[in-house]
This record gives sequence, C-alpha cells and structure tokens, in this order.
Amino acid sequence: MNEPSKGSAKTIKLAERRVFSQSFKPLYQEGMGLVEQAAEYLDGKGRAEAKKLSRTAATLYAAESMRLTTRLMQVASWLLLQRAANSGEMTRDQVASEKSKVRLDTASAHDEALGWSELPKDFLDLVTRSLRLQALVRRMDEEIYGNALVDTPAVARRVNPVSDQISLLNTAFARG
Repeated sequence: MNEPSKGSAKTIKLAERRVFSQSFKPLYQEGMGLVEQAAEYLDGKGRAEAKKLSRTAATLYAAESMRLTTRLMQVASWLLLQRAANSGEMTRDQVASEKSKVRLDTASAHDEALGWSELPKDFLDLVTRSLRLQALVRRMDEEIYGNALVDTPAVARRVNPVSDQISLLNTAFARG
C-alpha cells in the first residue's frame, strides 16, 4: 500500500528552488529595475504628463500612482527578504516571520474607470508590469510559504466603480 504522505514529503517546490538559488537573481533584478523605472518615470516624464490630464484623469493618475508605488514597495520588500534568506543573512523562519508584514494584494483601478483611457501609455505599462510581477511573486510566496489569501484574485483589478470613486475622492480631497 502506498502512503501519500511519503510522496508529498519529497515534492519539489519549483518556486522555492527558484527563490533559494542563483535563478533568483533575474527575478530580483527585474523587480528592483521596475521600482527604479517607476520612480524615474513618476518623478520626471510622468509628472509632466500628469499636468496635461483632465481633472478626473489627474485624480485617477494620482490614486493609481500611489497604488503603483505601494505595490512595488511591497514586492521589493518581499524580494529583499528572499535575497537575505538566499545569502544566509536571515533564516527561512526569520523571513517567514518578517514577510507576514508584506502585502502582495495591492489592487488597481480597472480599465473602465472614469479617466483611465486618458492615462499616459508609459504609466499604464508600468501599472500592468507591476501587477504581473506582483501576481508572480504572490504565486511564489503561496507555493513556498503556503499562505494563500482567500477570495483575492492573483492580479487584483478592482471592479467596483463605487469603491473606485470613493478612492478618487479621498485622494482628491486628502489633506497633508
């Protein structure tokens, strides 16, 4: 009689192999490169392009750029933790404990949101790439650590127009 537990104990987790080996380097470089590209865009060309947008699109741009920044900082935090484990600076248990503070579920407005079609193509490309990277990192995280988030899609595109509008209003009238 075969015991399923013996077979499952020897299962190789491909994501774990990728993260804890030299093949992690390209993923790390992609993630950090995207963070750098987004920061450069938002501080330069994006700032100039945002000034040309309608009030509605500018508000959406502001809200979405905050989501983009948050998403990328969370992904970068996860990547840095994995790199620390890969290099022996932290144990896997330490990483698992610290990564519980990392959120890999930062949503994005949907492409039917008011003003979306006015957003600059370079900006939308950054948003799309960041969502793809977040989804990849999230899948790897779930495979390695087994902590799937319930009822949250891998690529979190929000489809609630009321929530989108509330977010836009909060962004537009936020006081600093």
